Amino acid sequence: MEGNMSLSLKVWRQSNKEAAGGFENYKLDHVSPDMSFLEMFDVLNQQLIEEGKEPVAFDHDCREGICGSCSMYINGRPHGPLRGVATCQLHMRSFKDGDTIVVEPWRAKAFPVIKDLVVDRDAFDRIISAGGFISVNTGNAQDANSLPIPKVAADEAFSAAACIACGACVAACKNASAMLFVSAKISQLALLPQGQAERSIRAEKMVAQMDAEGFGNCTNMGACSAECPKEIGQVNIARMNREYIGAKLSSSDI
Repeated sequence: MEGNMSLSLKVWRQSNKEAAGGFENYKLDHVSPDMSFLEMFDVLNQQLIEEGKEPVAFDHDCREGICGSCSMYINGRPHGPLRGVATCQLHMRSFKDGDTIVVEPWRAKAFPVIKDLVVDRDAFDRIISAGGFISVNTGNAQDANSLPIPKVAADEAFSAAACIACGACVAACKNASAMLFVSAKISQLALLPQGQAERSIRAEKMVAQMDAEGFGNCTNMGACSAECPKEIGQVNIARMNREYIGAKLSSSDI
Protein backbone atom coordinates (compact mmCIF):
# COMPACT_ATOMS: atom_id res chain seq x y z
CA MET A 1 0.00 0.00 0.00
CA GLU A 2 1.20 3.48 -0.83
CA GLY A 3 2.76 5.27 2.13
CA ASN A 4 3.46 2.13 4.12
CA MET A 5 6.93 1.35 5.45
CA SER A 6 9.25 -1.60 5.66
CA LEU A 7 11.24 -1.88 8.87
CA SER A 8 14.00 -3.99 10.35
CA LEU A 9 13.42 -4.77 14.03
CA LYS A 10 16.12 -5.85 16.44
CA VAL A 11 14.20 -7.09 19.49
CA TRP A 12 15.50 -8.42 22.80
CA ARG A 13 14.27 -11.96 23.47
CA GLN A 14 14.69 -13.59 26.88
CA SER A 15 12.69 -16.59 28.02
CA ASN A 16 12.95 -15.80 31.76
CA LYS A 17 15.02 -13.82 34.24
CA GLU A 18 17.61 -16.59 34.57
CA ALA A 19 18.16 -16.93 30.82
CA ALA A 20 20.96 -15.04 29.07
CA GLY A 21 18.79 -13.44 26.41
CA GLY A 22 19.81 -11.81 23.14
CA PHE A 23 18.63 -9.84 20.13
CA GLU A 24 16.65 -11.37 17.28
CA ASN A 25 16.12 -9.69 13.93
CA TYR A 26 12.77 -9.39 12.19
CA LYS A 27 11.63 -7.86 8.91
CA LEU A 28 8.24 -6.18 8.90
CA ASP A 29 6.54 -4.83 5.78
CA HIS A 30 3.36 -2.84 5.20
CA VAL A 31 3.66 -0.80 8.39
CA SER A 32 1.29 2.15 8.35
CA PRO A 33 2.70 5.47 9.60
CA ASP A 34 -0.56 5.88 11.53
CA MET A 35 0.02 2.78 13.64
CA SER A 36 1.10 3.22 17.23
CA PHE A 37 4.33 1.51 18.23
CA LEU A 38 2.36 -1.13 20.14
CA GLU A 39 0.07 -1.74 17.17
CA MET A 40 3.21 -2.34 15.11
CA PHE A 41 4.23 -4.96 17.66
CA ASP A 42 0.77 -6.52 17.38
CA VAL A 43 1.40 -6.91 13.65
CA LEU A 44 4.84 -8.40 14.33
CA ASN A 45 3.38 -10.90 16.78
CA GLN A 46 0.64 -11.89 14.33
CA GLN A 47 3.33 -12.50 11.74
CA LEU A 48 5.35 -14.62 14.19
CA ILE A 49 2.28 -16.65 15.17
CA GLU A 50 1.48 -17.35 11.51
CA GLU A 51 5.09 -18.52 11.07
CA GLY A 52 4.72 -20.89 14.01
CA LYS A 53 7.05 -18.85 16.22
CA GLU A 54 6.58 -17.54 19.76
CA PRO A 55 5.32 -13.93 19.89
CA VAL A 56 7.25 -11.21 21.67
CA ALA A 57 6.08 -10.62 25.25
CA PHE A 58 5.54 -6.95 26.02
CA ASP A 59 3.58 -5.03 28.65
CA HIS A 60 0.51 -2.93 27.85
CA ASP A 61 -2.89 -2.07 29.24
CA CYS A 62 -4.66 1.24 28.60
CA ARG A 63 -2.69 2.25 25.48
CA GLU A 64 -3.58 5.84 26.28
CA GLY A 65 -0.49 7.00 28.18
CA ILE A 66 -2.12 6.51 31.57
CA CYS A 67 -1.20 3.12 33.03
CA GLY A 68 2.59 3.24 32.56
CA SER A 69 2.83 -0.39 31.42
CA CYS A 70 4.38 0.14 27.98
CA SER A 71 7.99 0.05 29.12
CA MET A 72 10.18 -0.24 26.03
CA TYR A 73 13.69 1.07 25.41
CA ILE A 74 13.63 2.17 21.77
CA ASN A 75 16.81 3.07 19.90
CA GLY A 76 18.57 3.86 23.15
CA ARG A 77 15.81 5.96 24.71
CA PRO A 78 12.98 5.05 27.10
CA HIS A 79 9.66 5.26 25.21
CA GLY A 80 11.44 6.26 22.00
CA PRO A 81 12.54 9.47 20.25
CA LEU A 82 9.76 11.87 21.27
CA ARG A 83 9.53 13.83 24.50
CA GLY A 84 6.45 13.77 26.68
CA VAL A 85 4.89 10.58 25.29
CA ALA A 86 4.72 6.96 26.42
CA THR A 87 5.45 4.10 24.03
CA CYS A 88 1.74 3.58 23.36
CA GLN A 89 1.47 7.21 22.22
CA LEU A 90 4.43 6.91 19.85
CA HIS A 91 3.38 6.49 16.22
CA MET A 92 5.31 4.95 13.37
CA ARG A 93 5.40 8.26 11.50
CA SER A 94 8.25 9.10 13.87
CA PHE A 95 10.36 6.61 11.87
CA LYS A 96 11.32 6.33 8.20
CA ASP A 97 10.94 3.63 5.61
CA GLY A 98 13.88 1.23 5.85
CA ASP A 99 14.80 2.16 9.44
CA THR A 100 16.27 -0.35 11.84
CA ILE A 101 14.64 -0.08 15.28
CA VAL A 102 16.30 -1.59 18.35
CA VAL A 103 13.90 -2.50 21.18
CA GLU A 104 15.00 -3.58 24.67
CA PRO A 105 13.47 -3.88 28.14
CA TRP A 106 14.30 -1.51 30.99
CA ARG A 107 17.81 -2.21 32.27
CA ALA A 108 18.00 -2.04 36.07
CA LYS A 109 18.86 -4.43 38.87
CA ALA A 110 15.61 -3.55 40.62
CA PHE A 111 13.62 -4.29 37.43
CA PRO A 112 14.48 -7.92 36.59
CA VAL A 113 13.34 -9.15 33.18
CA ILE A 114 10.36 -11.50 33.39
CA LYS A 115 10.28 -12.33 29.69
CA ASP A 116 11.40 -10.53 26.53
CA LEU A 117 10.40 -6.86 27.01
CA VAL A 118 8.44 -7.39 30.26
CA VAL A 119 10.15 -6.40 33.50
CA ASP A 120 9.10 -6.81 37.14
CA ARG A 121 8.34 -3.35 38.57
CA ASP A 122 6.91 -4.56 41.87
CA ALA A 123 9.68 -2.58 43.57
CA PHE A 124 7.65 0.57 42.86
CA ASP A 125 4.59 -0.95 44.55
CA ARG A 126 6.63 -1.80 47.63
CA ILE A 127 7.94 1.78 47.81
CA ILE A 128 4.37 3.10 47.67
CA SER A 129 3.30 0.61 50.36
CA ALA A 130 6.12 1.85 52.60
CA GLY A 131 4.73 5.38 52.84
CA GLY A 132 2.82 6.57 49.80
CA PHE A 133 -0.56 6.70 51.48
CA ILE A 134 -2.65 9.02 53.64
CA SER A 135 -4.93 8.60 56.64
CA VAL A 136 -8.28 10.14 55.80
CA ASN A 137 -11.91 9.70 56.76
CA THR A 138 -13.37 7.48 54.05
CA GLY A 139 -16.94 8.59 54.66
CA ASN A 140 -18.87 11.07 52.53
CA ALA A 141 -16.90 13.47 50.39
CA GLN A 142 -16.28 16.83 52.02
CA ASP A 143 -17.32 20.11 50.46
CA ALA A 144 -14.81 21.36 47.94
CA ASN A 145 -14.04 24.47 49.97
CA SER A 146 -13.64 22.77 53.34
CA LEU A 147 -9.92 22.17 52.75
CA PRO A 148 -8.62 25.35 51.11
CA ILE A 149 -5.45 24.73 49.08
CA PRO A 150 -3.39 27.51 47.49
CA LYS A 151 -3.52 27.26 43.69
CA VAL A 152 0.26 27.10 43.39
CA ALA A 153 0.39 24.13 45.75
CA ALA A 154 -2.52 22.45 44.01
CA ASP A 155 -0.89 22.89 40.60
CA GLU A 156 2.44 21.52 41.83
CA ALA A 157 0.73 18.56 43.50
CA PHE A 158 -1.23 17.83 40.33
CA SER A 159 1.94 17.96 38.24
CA ALA A 160 3.69 15.50 40.57
CA ALA A 161 0.64 13.24 40.63
CA ALA A 162 0.84 12.94 36.82
CA CYS A 163 3.60 10.35 37.32
CA ILE A 164 2.43 7.04 35.84
CA ALA A 165 5.16 4.92 37.51
CA CYS A 166 6.38 3.58 34.18
CA GLY A 167 10.02 3.43 35.27
CA ALA A 168 11.44 5.46 32.38
CA CYS A 169 13.33 7.59 34.90
CA VAL A 170 15.10 4.49 36.20
CA ALA A 171 15.84 3.24 32.69
CA ALA A 172 17.25 6.61 31.63
CA CYS A 173 19.48 7.10 34.67
CA LYS A 174 23.06 5.83 34.42
CA ASN A 175 22.74 4.86 38.11
CA ALA A 176 19.27 3.30 37.75
CA SER A 177 18.00 5.74 40.36
CA ALA A 178 14.31 5.90 41.28
CA MET A 179 14.56 9.36 42.83
CA LEU A 180 12.25 11.07 40.33
CA PHE A 181 9.49 8.52 40.84
CA VAL A 182 9.79 8.51 44.63
CA SER A 183 10.03 12.30 44.81
CA ALA A 184 6.91 12.73 42.68
CA LYS A 185 4.91 10.47 45.00
CA ILE A 186 6.25 12.20 48.10
CA SER A 187 5.66 15.67 46.63
CA GLN A 188 2.04 15.16 45.66
CA LEU A 189 1.17 14.25 49.26
CA ALA A 190 3.49 16.70 51.02
CA LEU A 191 1.90 19.62 49.16
CA LEU A 192 -1.68 18.79 50.17
CA PRO A 193 -3.35 19.06 53.59
CA GLN A 194 -4.55 15.46 53.34
CA GLY A 195 -0.97 14.27 53.33
CA GLN A 196 0.18 15.94 56.51
CA ALA A 197 -0.61 13.11 58.96
CA GLU A 198 2.20 10.89 57.65
CA ARG A 199 4.43 13.70 56.42
CA SER A 200 7.07 13.34 59.15
CA ILE A 201 7.73 9.69 58.34
CA ARG A 202 6.71 9.32 54.69
CA ALA A 203 9.98 10.38 53.06
CA GLU A 204 12.09 8.43 55.53
CA LYS A 205 10.19 5.20 54.96
CA MET A 206 9.92 5.51 51.18
CA VAL A 207 13.60 6.38 50.73
CA ALA A 208 14.59 3.46 52.97
CA GLN A 209 12.50 1.10 50.84
CA MET A 210 13.94 2.57 47.64
CA ASP A 211 17.45 1.84 48.89
CA ALA A 212 16.46 -1.67 49.98
CA GLU A 213 15.17 -2.41 46.48
CA GLY A 214 18.62 -1.78 45.00
CA PHE A 215 18.03 1.43 43.05
CA GLY A 216 21.11 3.61 42.52
CA ASN A 217 21.89 7.07 43.84
CA CYS A 218 20.93 10.33 42.14
CA THR A 219 23.79 12.38 40.70
CA ASN A 220 21.57 15.13 39.21
CA MET A 221 22.35 14.40 35.56
CA GLY A 222 18.75 15.18 34.58
CA ALA A 223 18.22 12.23 32.21
CA CYS A 224 15.22 11.14 34.31
CA SER A 225 13.18 14.28 33.80
CA ALA A 226 14.30 14.57 30.16
CA GLU A 227 12.89 11.12 29.36
CA CYS A 228 9.84 11.16 31.64
CA PRO A 229 6.71 10.82 29.47
CA LYS A 230 4.84 13.12 31.87
CA GLU A 231 7.77 15.58 32.12
CA ILE A 232 8.01 15.39 35.91
CA GLY A 233 10.49 18.05 37.03
CA GLN A 234 13.61 17.62 39.15
CA VAL A 235 12.24 20.22 41.56
CA ASN A 236 10.47 17.26 43.15
CA ILE A 237 13.81 15.65 43.99
CA ALA A 238 14.85 18.81 45.83
CA ARG A 239 11.54 18.80 47.72
CA MET A 240 11.99 15.13 48.63
CA ASN A 241 15.47 15.84 49.98
CA ARG A 242 14.03 18.57 52.20
CA GLU A 243 11.27 16.24 53.39
CA TYR A 244 13.80 13.50 54.12
CA ILE A 245 16.16 15.76 56.06
CA GLY A 246 13.22 17.14 58.03
CA ALA A 247 12.03 13.63 58.86
CA LYS A 248 15.49 12.60 60.00
CA LEU A 249 15.90 15.65 62.21
CA SER A 250 12.47 15.26 63.79
CA SER A 251 13.07 11.58 64.53
CA SER A 252 16.59 12.02 65.94
CA ASP A 253 17.50 12.47 69.58
CA ILE A 254 19.67 15.52 68.84
